[in-house]
Amino acid sequence: MKTQVTRKDIPPWVKIPTDLERPEVLQVNKLVLNALFGPQGSRMPHFEQVGRVMFELKTLESSDLTEILIYGSGQKKFRTKWMLQSMAERYRLRQERGMLKLEEGMKVLELDQGSKK
Repeated sequence: MKTQVTRKDIPPWVKIPTDLERPEVLQVNKLVLNALFGPQGSRMPHFEQVGRVMFELKTLESSDLTEILIYGSGQKKFRTKWMLQSMAERYRLRQERGMLKLEEGMKVLELDQGSKK
């Protein structure tokens, strides 16, 4: 599968054309994307440099998902995809725990309100 790279500022560590042939693809929610890469993708260049990969983002129409295409040599793009998946899962679990704590707090408030009546 050959994809058309639209990005013009290809980092020097990406070998053209071999590293651009078969990207790894990861779909994430836009909120998770913001948590991973910071506001307006401010941490993305750092991730690219450390992982020796290149990212390209594609917003999927009619959904809250964004595709992250990861270009680079075989092991580097697999490792980077795994790292991003792990970070996204950790973010999801933290959000879930926060919701559980919120629900527990709401129940405690309800119990307190019931005892004051």
